[in-house]
Amino acid sequence: MSDVLKRLAEVLEDRKGADPESSYVAKLYAKGLDGILKKIGEEATETVMAAKDGRADKIVYEIADLWFHSMVLLAYQGLGPDQVLSELDRRFGLSGLREKARRKG
Repeated sequence: MSDVLKRLAEVLEDRKGADPESSYVAKLYAKGLDGILKKIGEEATETVMAAKDGRADKIVYEIADLWFHSMVLLAYQGLGPDQVLSELDRRFGLSGLREKARRKG
């Protein structure tokens, strides 16, 4: 796993016990699942808008926000980036069309 993802996962885990007034992530955790999901929705929308604008720097910035908030969700649910990376690795080399067809069956 990327060192950055590992360090971020550790910080997100550490923030679970933090005072919501002292940490943005702790504040998100305090809002619960619905608050975290709302933030992911906002970041996904901003990512789409940045892509439509076609500016590489804005696309990267918004995807970083989307990944960050997705990692907050993972941590909140007791999951981590290793599990997502394992799933991506499992899919590697599979035809995307075949993978999608398997999900329907």
